[in-house]
Amino acid sequence: MTVEIGLGLQSDKPAGTYARLARAAEEHGFDVLTVFGDLMYQPPIFPLLEMAQATGRVRLGAACLNPYSMAPYEIAGQLAALDLASHGRAYLGLARGTWLGAVGLPQPRPLTTIEEAVQVVYRLLRGDRGGFTGKVFSLAPGTALRYDVQRPDPPLLLGAWGPQGAALAGRIADEIKVGGSANPDMVPVIRERLRAGAEKAGRDVADVGIVLGAVTVVDTDGEAARAKARTEVAMYLAVVAELDPTVEMPDDLVKRVGELVDAGEDEAAGRLIPDDVLDRFAFSGTPEQVAAQAQALIDVGVRRVEFGTPHGLTDERGVDLLGSAVLPLLRR
Repeated sequence: MTVEIGLGLQSDKPAGTYARLARAAEEHGFDVLTVFGDLMYQPPIFPLLEMAQATGRVRLGAACLNPYSMAPYEIAGQLAALDLASHGRAYLGLARGTWLGAVGLPQPRPLTTIEEAVQVVYRLLRGDRGGFTGKVFSLAPGTALRYDVQRPDPPLLLGAWGPQGAALAGRIADEIKVGGSANPDMVPVIRERLRAGAEKAGRDVADVGIVLGAVTVVDTDGEAARAKARTEVAMYLAVVAELDPTVEMPDDLVKRVGELVDAGEDEAAGRLIPDDVLDRFAFSGTPEQVAAQAQALIDVGVRRVEFGTPHGLTDERGVDLLGSAVLPLLRR
């Protein structure tokens, strides 16, 4: 199976920008366009629909929606809308979500909540009127979507790092995304965590694609690219560093970086991040450096590499360099 290369976009841009970036990405040969579902950014459906109209080949999806801030019937509706607009190129990304406490949303029973949300979404897409009674969500018998859908079974991606989330993906998902990682050492860890769920469901673990994606900054000025990547990574290092069991962090690094970020000194925080740590949590540098990082992931068996925002010193420059100077270097 050919490894896919994707772009992950933050939903913070004006109308028209998404279409322009999507057309460029498709022309360069990217396979998947993802929009993040981060708190207080534009809802992913807006950029995704714009990109669907501007493209004809790439797969499209949000990574990720969450079933706490959006009810499963709404998730089913947005997925169906994107699949219709793209003529069958949508995928569904689901995760528990991050930072929802800021808007007063607790996140109890995440594994049950995600699994039952998946049940509701796909029952609705299949036109199953039999009803569903779960511990968190339910559908009354006879409840159904009142419009035709493009497909009853768009692919499912779950966002997860931990053993339980990965085991759930092994049981029910087509893909698992490890967001915020460019670390090839995480791939065998995730594969083993998937295996526990896959074997329980009688599935082959190889049927579940592993996706790694992270902050990406590429430029012919490699030092400028890595400096910008350090600033970007500083903002979420505390979240992802503790999730990666393969990385040994220097003493007090996460604490010192976090204190500077909290004080609004992101650049100073980024300057504390050593090269080896940066390379675990971001793709950055010259096209040759970024290609080498992506190739390391391909060589250990990922299904997809996702180059995330901000892509370059500017969006357009980054997408152009990724497409024209990084993609041609990859063996997949």
